[in-house]
Formats: sequence, C-alpha cells, structure tokens
Amino acid sequence: MSTINIKRVKSSEIELKDRLVSIQRVAKVTKGGRTFSFSAIVVVGDENGVVGYGLGKAKEVTEAIAKGVDDAKKNLVKVPVINGTIPHEQIGKFSGGFVFIKPAANGTGVIAGGAMRAVLESAGVHNVLAKSKGSSNPHNVVKATVSALSQLRDAYTVAQHRGVELGKVFNG
Repeated sequence: MSTINIKRVKSSEIELKDRLVSIQRVAKVTKGGRTFSFSAIVVVGDENGVVGYGLGKAKEVTEAIAKGVDDAKKNLVKVPVINGTIPHEQIGKFSGGFVFIKPAANGTGVIAGGAMRAVLESAGVHNVLAKSKGSSNPHNVVKATVSALSQLRDAYTVAQHRGVELGKVFNG
C-alpha cells in the first residue's frame, strides 16, 4: 500500500486517558559524578478509536510523565474499530520492531504483550490477536503498533477509494 491514511485528531475535542508504558532512569556521567534523569513513554487514547504516543524526558519522574502526555496529545491518530476488533490483519514496522495484529472473535480479549497491549487497549480494541517480533524495545514496539493501526482501513474507506459500492468490496 503506497498511500498511508493517517487521520490526525485534535486533542481538545475529546477526553483522553493516559497509560505509562515504560519509564527509564538514564545517567549522564560528568566529572562531578553521575547525573540521573528519567525518560517515560506514554500512550493516550479515548478507548473509542483514537490513540497517540509520546516521549517525555526530565529530572523528575512526574515531570517526564507529564511531558510524555503532552507529546502524546500532539500525535493522535484515528483507528477504525469495528465491533471491538480491527477490520483486517496488518503488519507494522518501526526500526527493529515488527508487530502483527489480527482481528479476533468476540470474547477473545487482547492477546498481546506489554507495550502493544497498552496501545491496543487505549485505542479501544477489545478483541485482537497480536505478535511482536524483532526488537522488544518498548519505543520500537509502540511506534510499530501505532504504525500498524494507522494503516488499517475499514470497508467503507476501501469502497470510497476504489470508487465502487460497499457490497462490491466484499462480493468482488
């Protein structure tokens, strides 16, 4: 697919919930000793098809999380969620992180690892099968998952893009 449909969303219009994916203590070594700071990866979403991620860095944990939430609100994307699952299988890639997400039957739940689970639940996906391959670094997994979710298209969008009726998409 050559054109990726990324649908940006304004954060002021919706109520967002944030989830902390990962927090890291990083050290900068100077001649006076080590200086510690924190980096936090945060995912925000309205659990109704809108999700975004952000990275915050600061000297204090709470400041890092707050900066991450602000950054995440700037990177919101709209995801098609149909009956609590995704419309079709999708592969997402970012750097060394590969993710595979697949729709699941009602009652399955979110079968996914830590960083992927936070993104999928924040997006409002309740039934999905997911596999993370390659890098297990939370940065890459979160970005690959958002990439996969942003590439999803529902049947109505496909019909509009092809210029045919909705029934023709399913029946050829």
